[in-house]
This record gives sequence, structure tokens and C-alpha cells, in this order.
Amino acid sequence: MREAIIEKVLQRKIVAIVRGVYGDDCVRLAEALAAGGIGLMEVTFDQSAANAVELTGGAIRAVAAALGERMEVGAGTVTSVELVRAAAEAGAKFIVSPDVNEDVIRETVRLGMVSMPGALTPTECMVAHRAGADFVKLFPAGELGTGYLKAIRSPLNHIRFLAVGGVGVGNLADFLKAGALGAGIGGSLVSKDLIRAGRFDEITATAKALVAAAQG
Repeated sequence: MREAIIEKVLQRKIVAIVRGVYGDDCVRLAEALAAGGIGLMEVTFDQSAANAVELTGGAIRAVAAALGERMEVGAGTVTSVELVRAAAEAGAKFIVSPDVNEDVIRETVRLGMVSMPGALTPTECMVAHRAGADFVKLFPAGELGTGYLKAIRSPLNHIRFLAVGGVGVGNLADFLKAGALGAGIGGSLVSKDLIRAGRFDEITATAKALVAAAQG
């Protein structure tokens, strides 16, 4: 399973980041993203919510049941081994973290999921890589810019980088040209205003534009 998910990230290049969307809305969102050509979706844990495990686990299960292989679902903002295990029980295929936690990385790999920890400095990137990370999420990429990605990749070109944070239609192609192998995209794609208004067709249109930028 891990190799299949890694290959899908490399081919499809875009991971949609979903925060605070659950239940039927999350399934409708996943359908809209899939209709636009996006096949990877990260549902984050809300660290401030007492029922975060229930909410995120339920969303992962619902999307997986409704869309099957059309949408590979992972968990985001995973900050502990306990959350890794909860995500695995819900059926997550990959784990995304905001930081480099070696225990989280190793447990993710042990349970057969793809590891995508967040890192900023060369030291953090190398620690993540040595611990077994499949991809390193360079965050916040939009603030750092493509120049930083190019600079850090020069000595670390053996690491598979994803650009996350401030990436959208306008700069996705630039990050890919700079050496990112994919990107995580949240607010510019998964608009809560559009979801609340039921304007899922507009989310599909943005997804199509991102897919075109990624493949072009």
C-alpha cells in the first residue's frame, strides 16, 4: 500500500488539505475534488477539539466508504503516536505532521502508512529523512519562496519535498519547477465559504485549474 500511495503522490502531485469539514459536507467536498482530478485528501485533527479523534476518524471513514480508490485519504496535524494509531484505525493511508517527530514517523511507517512530516531547516529535513519519512513537507513554502526550496534542495536533492503553505494556482507550477515533487493545498482550494454556500462546482473548477498547473 505504501508504495502505491507514494506513486500516486508523485503522479498526481496535489494533496488537498481539509480543516474543520466533517460529515456529509466532507463527502461532498471529496466528490467535488475528485471531479476536478484530485485524488489525495488530508483530513486534519483539530488539536483544540476534545472530540478530534472522533471527528477526523469519522470523516476519513466516510470519504473512504463513499469514494473508494477515487480518493486516498490521510490524516493531518498528527502530533503523537496515539493520533497515528487512531488515524490508522480509521483507514488513513498517509500521515501529515506540522513538525518532525521521529516517534510519529517511525510509527507511521511501522503501520504501513506514508509519512509526510513538516520541516523548515536543513537539519529538520535530514532528521525526518533519517527517521524514514517518505516525503518532507517544506512549510511554510509560500512565505519562504521558491528560492529557499532551490537552495535547500541543492545539498538535499535526495529528499522528496512537498511544498505546503501559501501554494495555489498562481505559484504551484513555480514550486514544481523549483524541485518540489508535489504540494499540499488548503484554503485556496478548500474554501469553507464555498462549502457553506453549497458551491461545490467552484471547488471543482479550482481543482481542475490546479491539476492543469501541476501537469503543465
